[in-house]
Amino acid sequence: MMTETTNCRPTHRMFAVTRNRKKKFWQSIGALWAHADGKGFNQRLDYLPLNDADIVVCAIDEDAQADENGGAL
Repeated sequence: MMTETTNCRPTHRMFAVTRNRKKKFWQSIGALWAHADGKGFNQRLDYLPLNDADIVVCAIDEDAQADENGGAL
């Protein structure tokens, strides 16, 4: 059963993080939306396969998102 989300914008971004010796590579792979009841998330993956990558979830910085969208949220 899917729980409704609080809004249509994702609250977190998901990244696949791989390493090449000392350097880390971060590839955006999807997004998360918090459930309205605050007890879970819906996720959307846009990138597969992950091939030995760690999955990292980061809160979206609204200022950075506004810059990416030309100043509009």
